[in-house]
Amino acid sequence: MRKKKPTKHEALLWTIALPGFGQFLNGKIIKGILFSISEVVINVLSRFNLAILYSFNWNIQDAIDVIDYQWLMFYPCLYMFSLWDAYSDAEGESPPHFYLPFVFGAYFVTIGLMYSERILIFGILFGPVFLPILFLPIGLFIGTVIRRILLFYQQKKAQGTE
Repeated sequence: MRKKKPTKHEALLWTIALPGFGQFLNGKIIKGILFSISEVVINVLSRFNLAILYSFNWNIQDAIDVIDYQWLMFYPCLYMFSLWDAYSDAEGESPPHFYLPFVFGAYFVTIGLMYSERILIFGILFGPVFLPILFLPIGLFIGTVIRRILLFYQQKKAQGTE
C-alpha cells in the first residue's frame, strides 16, 4: 500500500521547523538531505543561533558583532526556496504563480539583513534577527499583490479570447 502524500500545509509547517523536513515528508529524501545539510552548514558558519540568542536577550550589538553576514546572506533564499519546494511537492495542485510571495519574501528578508546594522525603527536597532523578520511580511504582501495582478490580467485575457 502506497502512503498518501502530506497536505501542503503539513509540508509547509515541517519545513518551517527545519528546511528539508517537508521534503522528507514528501518522500524527496535526497532533496531533504541537501536542504537540511545546507541549513546546518549556513547556520553554523554564520553563527546564526548565537545571534538569535543575543537578539532574544536584547543584546543587539552583540548579535551584530557575532554574525557572519557573508554566510547568513544565503539563509533567506535557502529557507524560502525550501518552503516553496515542500509546498509544491505536497498533495494537490499548486496555484499559478504561487512562487511569487516566496521570492519576494526572500528578497525582502535579505534587504532587511543587509540594512540590519543601520535601520532604526522608532529609535530602536533591531539587528540581524528581528529586522529581517519585520521585512518578511512586506515581501510576502508585495509578492501576493503582484501574483493577484498577474492572475487578474491572465483571467481577463482568457475571457477576451473566448
